[in-house]
Amino acid sequence: MHLTQRRPLIVANWKMHKTLAEATHFISELALRVANSTVEIYIASPYTALHVVANGCLSTKLIVGAQNMNENDQGAFTGEISGRMLLDAGAKFVILGHSERRSLYGESNELVNKKLKKALEINLKPILCIGETAEERERGDTVKILTNQLRYSLLDLSPEEVFNLTLAYEPVWAIGTQQTATPDVAQEVHAFCREYFMQEYGADIGHKIRILYGGSVKPDNAAKLMEEKDIDGLLVGSASLSADSFEKIVNYSKVGK
Repeated sequence: MHLTQRRPLIVANWKMHKTLAEATHFISELALRVANSTVEIYIASPYTALHVVANGCLSTKLIVGAQNMNENDQGAFTGEISGRMLLDAGAKFVILGHSERRSLYGESNELVNKKLKKALEINLKPILCIGETAEERERGDTVKILTNQLRYSLLDLSPEEVFNLTLAYEPVWAIGTQQTATPDVAQEVHAFCREYFMQEYGADIGHKIRILYGGSVKPDNAAKLMEEKDIDGLLVGSASLSADSFEKIVNYSKVGK
């Protein structure tokens, strides 16, 4: 593990998985296994299990959050959930701009920007996701795409507001495909993102902001990814559905030995 003042953060993104009973069992099992962990551990629950998971996380090292939110406080938005509702249910953070939201549901940088502003306004910590597709990468457009996503997702946010978010780089071509970015490829992109923050918001924020990697993270590649100096944590999808595999990722420093 690299030396840094940035505390490692491991995030479980359950996506559309887990009933109330399954979520309750997972939390009770995982909490015991990671009781001595020094990393920060987030659980992104589906809306329906959020309150149950939040209660289960009390007096544990686990922090619960949500996978998305609406940019409005309330209103005639059938099927939507507001950030204030998330806070009321016990959420401490929210994932915004996930590639599945962008690609499957057409969420734009402009919409993500509105959601970010609302989350920050109500003190719900946002995890902003960015990433390029395989076609964009093959064209050599990775930097162009990520710069565009950063610029417009963060539009009109102050340095103080930016300081309160976490960035997650999730190459779309690596999500659920078993094609994890190699540690050096991931580090190259993370270094670019950190430099972007330094240039736009100052060296202090650039050095302190946490940048996570997401994309087919597994117990057998977590340690190598976390060795890179600009990778501060992991956003975990399918491997977070099992307490056994997620525990190994959380305890990556032990697994890697």
